[in-house]
Amino acid sequence: MMRFMLMVSLVIGMCGAGSVVGADKPLVVEVWPGKAPEETGNIGAEMVRMSPKLDRKQVEVTEQTRLVTNVTKPTLTIYRPAKDKDTGTAVLICPGGGYWDLYWQLEGEEVAAWLNSIGATGIILKYRVPRRPDEIKGEPARRPLQDAQRAVRLVRSKAAEWGIHPDQIGMVGFSAGGHLAIATATSFEQKTYEPVDDVDKISCRPDFAIGVYSGYLKAKDKDEIAPSFHIPAGTPPVFLAHGGADIISPPEHSVLMYLALRKAGVPAELHVYATAAHDFGVRPSDHPCSMWTQACANWLRHQGFLKPPAQPQ
Repeated sequence: MMRFMLMVSLVIGMCGAGSVVGADKPLVVEVWPGKAPEETGNIGAEMVRMSPKLDRKQVEVTEQTRLVTNVTKPTLTIYRPAKDKDTGTAVLICPGGGYWDLYWQLEGEEVAAWLNSIGATGIILKYRVPRRPDEIKGEPARRPLQDAQRAVRLVRSKAAEWGIHPDQIGMVGFSAGGHLAIATATSFEQKTYEPVDDVDKISCRPDFAIGVYSGYLKAKDKDEIAPSFHIPAGTPPVFLAHGGADIISPPEHSVLMYLALRKAGVPAELHVYATAAHDFGVRPSDHPCSMWTQACANWLRHQGFLKPPAQPQ
C-alpha cells in the first residue's frame, strides 16, 4: 500500500506540473495555415468545461476533469521531455470524448506528462469537436481525420526544428481518440482534403499507433471491424489496451481490430484487463489496468522507439 501511495503521489505531482511539463510553457501552433477544410466556424466560441459525473460501472476515473469543446481552430500543444531523457520520439495525443468533446486533462495533459517521463515528446492534438450537423451521429466524424493527417505532416515538417526524429512520430488516442489514431495509421493512402501548402507533400503515416479503450472500430451487429477500415500494406505497428468490463466501448472493438491487423501481417499487441471499465487514462490505481503504460513503454522500447539518447563523447 505504501508503494502504491508513493506511485500515486509521484504521478499526480508529475501531472499537476501538468500542463507545465518542464520549465517553459508548452509551444502551441495552429494545425492549418488558414481556415480548416470544410470549417464553417459558426458553432460558438471554444470553451472549457468540466466532464459529467459518472459512476464506477461506467468509468475508472469518476471525478470530474476538464474538457475542451467548440473547437474550430485545431492546434498542437507540444511538451518536451528533459534533455537528458529525450529519445527523439514524438507522440501525437488524441483525447477522447465521442467526437463531441476532448477530455483535455485526463487524456491530454496527463498523457503528455507520462510520455515525457519515458523520454518522448507529447503533442496534444486539439481536433475539431463537436460533430457538425452534416456528420452522422453514432459514426466517426470526418473532420478530425483531416486534422490528424495534417498534424502528422506538420510535426514531420518541424522535426529538425523541434528535435524529433522524422521516422519516430507516433500517435496515442483514447476512446474516440483511439479510433482517430488507428484511422490515421490505416488511412495514410487516403486523401481527405485538398493540399494547402508544401507541408501536405509530406507523408501523413505515423510510425506507430496506440489505441486505448478505442471506440468505432467494430462493425454494428457484426463480429468484424467497421467497414470504413481498410488495412493497407505498410500499416505501422499498433498497440491496443482495453477494459474487459467497458460498457461505453466494449473490448470487442480492440479485439477485432487486433485480429484484423494480425491477419494483415501488421505487428500488433493487445492487452485486455478483466473488470476494468472505460476512461482509465494513465492514472495509477490499484487496478491492473493502470499498468498498461508500463506494458506500452516496454513495447515502444522493443520496437526501437525509446532508445536512450546518445551520450556525449
